[in-house]
Amino acid sequence: MTQLSKESASQIAVEYLKKQKNTEKIEVVMIELENNCWIVRGTCPIEFGERQWPERFAVVVDLKGKIKSTDFGLL
Repeated sequence: MTQLSKESASQIAVEYLKKQKNTEKIEVVMIELENNCWIVRGTCPIEFGERQWPERFAVVVDLKGKIKSTDFGLL
């Protein structure tokens, strides 16, 4: 089985977030391999009315390149 590289997992997560959050401002802070999945963590902006707030994210990408789960939370 071909393993997904760290860089490819990050790219998959960023493209997914760009579509989901409708923003280009995705900042990846950490990428780690855990339980045969890449976990991509970072921040992106979220809008509440007229203001923007930072939102943290964690996107789990399996070794085949599929998004397994996501987690979001305000900082």
